[in-house]
Amino acid sequence: MRTVTVVGASLSGLYAARELRAQGFDGRLVIVGDEPHRPYDRPPLSKDFLTGRADENHLALTDDEETGELDAEWLLGTRARGLDARGRTVLLDGGRTVSTDGVVIATGARARRLPGDDLAGVHTLRTLDDARALREELSRGPRQVVVIGGGFIGAETASSCAALGHTVTVIEAAPLPLVPQLGAEMAAVCAALHRRGGVDLLTGTGVAALHGTPAVTAVELSDGRTLPADVVIVGIGATPNTGWLAGSTLALHDGVLCDDGCVTSLPQVVAVGDVARVGGARAEHWTSATEQPRVAVANLLAGHTARTARSLPYFWSDQYGARIQFAGRRQDGDTVRIAEGELTDGAPAEGGFLALYERDGRTTAVLSMDRPRPFMRARRDLARGENETRQEPAAL
Repeated sequence: MRTVTVVGASLSGLYAARELRAQGFDGRLVIVGDEPHRPYDRPPLSKDFLTGRADENHLALTDDEETGELDAEWLLGTRARGLDARGRTVLLDGGRTVSTDGVVIATGARARRLPGDDLAGVHTLRTLDDARALREELSRGPRQVVVIGGGFIGAETASSCAALGHTVTVIEAAPLPLVPQLGAEMAAVCAALHRRGGVDLLTGTGVAALHGTPAVTAVELSDGRTLPADVVIVGIGATPNTGWLAGSTLALHDGVLCDDGCVTSLPQVVAVGDVARVGGARAEHWTSATEQPRVAVANLLAGHTARTARSLPYFWSDQYGARIQFAGRRQDGDTVRIAEGELTDGAPAEGGFLALYERDGRTTAVLSMDRPRPFMRARRDLARGENETRQEPAAL
């Protein structure tokens, strides 16, 4: 290969560029990014950056020295408009094109939106520009903040807003937030953090409408209640950025469909990070975005799937002064056992806890709150056990 184009100046895009050089690619490297910024770290946006404890310099994922070593052509503030994969051409804004021998798709995902959320005072939190706008608005004095969605982004943002002294309400349509990730029992434990942080959590109700002209003034709920709001933050998930691939020969279904090695139906095209559905699953986690590029690049340079990217799922979240960590593959029906620490009236006691998810005598996942060292040990044991299971010979 003489030219490789990474579409997406994201975390996974940067890691792919690093891997290309580390694995011996010395040809032309082009990195296309629709934002004007160099790659930056997104997790702090809802936490330290929003509260002012970190500035933009702390978000940077690369410096001038590394940028020079990568020896890449950076096309920032440039949106990809199409992929002629068979012709090996990336189509850009303004009719420009990049001829390429290989493509790494790392275009990530965008925040889902609500009808009518174009009112002033209504925010999503996905990009640096989103975080800048929200931080500026929250600096104007005490606000009544309504967060729509109790997932990790919603909970982290609510926590930051409460820490800044704002009055915060979180709305979650499900009976409990985080049930798909943690199961009902542990989701209830994490929901108690909102109460501990002085935040109202309203569950089992959705949003019927946003009111105000030109700025938002209230949120109407599906159960008929209306909440006053100066600031509304919509945190209802993300949609993979695959629109630019419409009309290409690639298979798309809630992401770019890839095999277990991040390879698409075309061996010269791989996908990584939030946009990639690898082996039937799409993971919007920092760990996946940093681990997949090594395998994807190896397969891209080999011209076929020589390695697989299956690894133990892992994610973390910082909320209300607590560090939540989870690893494994929880399924409905798993039992949960508190291995360390304790719960008090369904809430985490001081010092946190370590919980093990178990099925058929095996540990399937581990969850901890403020127990990082025991968690890391349990995570290593879990990964070791999963590897041993995969290596067991099939029954004859």
